[in-house]
Amino acid sequence: MTATPRAFVIGQPITHSRSPLLHGHWLETLGLPGSYERVEVAPERLAEFVSGLRQAGFVGGNVTVPHKTGVLALVDELDDAARTIGAVNTLWFEGDRLWGGNTDAIGFLSALDQEAPGWDEEARVATVIGAGGAARAIVYGLLQRGLDVWLVNRSRGTAEALSQSFARLPSVHDLDALPGLLSDTDLLVNTTALGMTGKPPLVLDLAGLKPGSTVCDIVYAPLETDLLRQARAGCHPAVGGLGMLMHQAVPGFARWFGRVPEVTPALRATLEADLARR
Repeated sequence: MTATPRAFVIGQPITHSRSPLLHGHWLETLGLPGSYERVEVAPERLAEFVSGLRQAGFVGGNVTVPHKTGVLALVDELDDAARTIGAVNTLWFEGDRLWGGNTDAIGFLSALDQEAPGWDEEARVATVIGAGGAARAIVYGLLQRGLDVWLVNRSRGTAEALSQSFARLPSVHDLDALPGLLSDTDLLVNTTALGMTGKPPLVLDLAGLKPGSTVCDIVYAPLETDLLRQARAGCHPAVGGLGMLMHQAVPGFARWFGRVPEVTPALRATLEADLARR
């Protein structure tokens, strides 16, 4: 008898994760057997947890902070995205081999494609604010689409270190240069936590942004950040962070449970309702 597929998300802390709600929605709507659970794992227990996945009955799972880099050395294989980005957010088995992958880039691009269709038809330049882990994945995805990437960060050294990770180097700019870059920007992306609930605001005037440019903020709490409000007021296509959260989960679900789920209005409504309660 085949065991019921069991998947997880690990991190510390992990109580805030909405992944169980997301994957639970798909399991229910698709009528599939399986489970998806939060597991709090301290950094000193990470290797023990990963080595015991099969014994615990897990078919794979997601990895979130602070384990996205720590798990790199604990898998048998890495996909190209995880190797280049330097972080893993998805684990799965192929035969006896444990694979680590990174789905953040495809999640970001899929959200843009769904919510701002045609955004890249004439886009040449993407300006990315921030140089953390999310920025690495987003830069990777944008370079794959053939865009020139301008990386803007408060710490130039951090941005330059990120830039060196890619064969085709993004250009690096200081934060105070950002207003002067907007007139040539086709896609503007905030990858920082600025503007998130409980964090300082992202102070940026979009008045000089190239007409018709798309604006994306990967923050999803609140759903409507000041950056997105400015974008909509200026008639720019605006994409929030909830789409990336949903789309990055698709490849993992498909590997663990054998069906490719859809990102639907019903799923968005479920997550938005949960966000409104917190």
